[in-house]
Amino acid sequence: MAEGFATHHATAVLWGARAIMLRGASGSGKSRLALELLAEARRIGTHAALIGDDRLVLEAASGRLVARAVAPLAGRIEARGLGILAIAHEPAGVVGLVVDLVRDCPERLPDREKGDLVTTIADVALPRLPLWIEDASPVVRILAALADADGKAGRIPHEHDFAT
Repeated sequence: MAEGFATHHATAVLWGARAIMLRGASGSGKSRLALELLAEARRIGTHAALIGDDRLVLEAASGRLVARAVAPLAGRIEARGLGILAIAHEPAGVVGLVVDLVRDCPERLPDREKGDLVTTIADVALPRLPLWIEDASPVVRILAALADADGKAGRIPHEHDFAT
């Protein structure tokens, strides 16, 4: 762990050049969703790798939020029913999207003006996606939120939008 930085209960996946940070209560599906994102990246030929599962060190640097794995957990992810798996990982990534796994279904039409789709961590404002843990297509929503954060809102994202 980096000296002087607190750890946070979250999981992060590097998708291309940006990290997707998954937050939620224990058992909400952060690890499962990370594994689904990694499988989708392999399917469409996009670079993706685990940064850290369950605990992250977060640090603000030059107006960006950097996520790092906690050293003892680097390259390890929990897969319910299988145990702890060793997988390829990256040491760090700049967070480009925060996904909050929530138990109650989010508003159908969030109020952007009120900041429903933004969160601030360590004085860094970041795009935020509230994602219902019962959502049938979580990866599709996350990839659409990434496209929205990149200014590609208003159209259905295609595979080439997420290639690096």
